[in-house]
Amino acid sequence: MVLSGVVFSVEERERLRARLISVAHGDPRVTAAALTGSAATGKLDRWSDIDLALRLDASADESDVVADWTRRMYGQHDAVHHLDVWRGETRFRVFLLASALQVDIAFWTWAKFSATGPAFRLLFGGANELPIPGPPTAAELIGTAWLHALHARSSIARGRVWQAEYMVSGIRDQILALACLRHGLPVPHARGADDLPFDVTHVLAGTLIRSVDVTELTRCFDAAVEALITEVRPADPSLADRLTPVLRQLVVDLAASPPA
Repeated sequence: MVLSGVVFSVEERERLRARLISVAHGDPRVTAAALTGSAATGKLDRWSDIDLALRLDASADESDVVADWTRRMYGQHDAVHHLDVWRGETRFRVFLLASALQVDIAFWTWAKFSATGPAFRLLFGGANELPIPGPPTAAELIGTAWLHALHARSSIARGRVWQAEYMVSGIRDQILALACLRHGLPVPHARGADDLPFDVTHVLAGTLIRSVDVTELTRCFDAAVEALITEVRPADPSLADRLTPVLRQLVVDLAASPPA
């Protein structure tokens, strides 16, 4: 089944999903399958991709199964490239089709196959009931944010503007994740960011970098530091008290010794 056009249609996507599920049913090495992602939660839209999780028989050779499915995706479904993303011992092979459709096929061992979150709908076979991994902790996000702040300050001071852009944007990414955690929204990949209250996102709009001019980077760095302080306080007031003077001193030091 080759998808037509440069951008896939919903009908093409759903036909391919049904075809892949049928193939999984017929593969004796696959003992269970589940939908993950938006299809598992009833939140499909025009731009949704295909996420399929396969449970392999304990006797199956994972590399052989992956190779067979990969040949099928290239030979029958017009894949143009793929990459592997690993979650522990589980391989998620992510295919890009010529129609720009993304197809993620996860190959789980018999012992590890289980829901990793609410986006999991069993199609056939059985699944284990294992603890669901939680989101990153506030402490982890805060630590990554202040680490980015240190490197943002030094990058601006050195005149390394593209590295500075990366680091300032990294501060904002951690703030968004921290805010999502506080509001009970999905944390990974900013999935909950658009559902954050306006008072959170309005402040973060001031951290958006319009150019890699040092003056603009410095302005955004200052805004990002203040936004970080604001978001740390409800998560850990004591830590906010300890971090605030250090973070603000970074801004002061940068203003006192701008790049040559």
